[in-house]
Amino acid sequence: MKPVRAAAAAALATATAFGLLPGGSLEASRAPQTPAPTLRVLSPENDTFVGGPVLLRAVVEPMSALTRVARVRFFADTKLVCELQRPPFECEWDAGAGIAEHTFRVTATLDDGQQLAQTVRTRKLDYAERVDVDVVQVPVVVTDGGRFVSGLTVDDFKVFENNVEQRITHFASENIPLELVMTLDVSGSMENFIPSMKAAAKRFQAAVPPQTPVTIYAFNENVFPLIRRSTDPVNRASRIDRLRSWGGTALYDAIIEAIDSVGRQSGRRAVVVFSDGEDQSSHATREGANRRVEGSDATVYTIGQGRAADHAPLQRIMENIAAVSGGRAFFTQDLEKLEAAFKEIIDDLSHQYLISYAPPDAAAGAWRRIKVEVAGGYRVRARQGYRLTKHD
Repeated sequence: MKPVRAAAAAALATATAFGLLPGGSLEASRAPQTPAPTLRVLSPENDTFVGGPVLLRAVVEPMSALTRVARVRFFADTKLVCELQRPPFECEWDAGAGIAEHTFRVTATLDDGQQLAQTVRTRKLDYAERVDVDVVQVPVVVTDGGRFVSGLTVDDFKVFENNVEQRITHFASENIPLELVMTLDVSGSMENFIPSMKAAAKRFQAAVPPQTPVTIYAFNENVFPLIRRSTDPVNRASRIDRLRSWGGTALYDAIIEAIDSVGRQSGRRAVVVFSDGEDQSSHATREGANRRVEGSDATVYTIGQGRAADHAPLQRIMENIAAVSGGRAFFTQDLEKLEAAFKEIIDDLSHQYLISYAPPDAAAGAWRRIKVEVAGGYRVRARQGYRLTKHD
């Protein structure tokens, strides 16, 4: 063998022996292992209650050059709901007014022909729980001297309805699904405040937890959706950018539309209403809007700008709407303070506990007072009650 070939052969043998080339055991042991792709259903979650509009959402992980998805299919109770070829893999399905058991199956077909599947089953309510309000959900914020209190357990809470203690059937303190609805006033009276509102709203929607479905409405004398249940902050921001101000103000109509658009699957629901508070054009009355908030378990946050920032009667309207739901009202003319208000809402939502219980029998239309007590003498903020409503 010639010297050059001999040296090359020796180098090859050494490299193989030390695992620097395929065939060496050390190289095989050190080779990075690509995890097998998996399909995960994000919404709805297993063993939860769902009703009304339900967001079906799934991911294939890890997404890489080696994991290419040909299609994802969503089935509800064996019926095909939608088929998607690219992320985000999500679509909406109407579960109806009642709370029944459902089976959701999601399948993913990869480019190499591999099939992935996952099934989620949601719960039905027992006969004794079948009342006008199927489950009462109570988001609760606990503070001590202005600081949020974390780490509490179900044993730290008591919930009363009309002064009678109720049995807590569900408690959650973290990883609670959130659905958010934003309602933005673009009426002519908001013209001078539209730029600051748009800037703050874009930052706010970008700061919500990832994968949170966000619906955005704009309103003047009409209410119109900008985007429904989107998990794409870039797309949401582009819709906000297009807003222009004109027309009258239908605040009460907008509140009702926002409340009605919220789904009924288990988890937190929040509605953020941005307006100058001066309603001129609604078909609904203020009492009608209040009653719709009372019949919902969504937490409502109101942000007043324009006249509402310094006009006491308008402030009282927005404060009352927020307080009955366990939310908060903010008033400011300043962009920096407006962004601070949005940050406070995010902090609020991030520190909510969620309590659920099956309500006692009562007549439709009745107002039921809720009181939540927490051991330790902390300050508690929760919805003040609810109004029973009949489902069609």
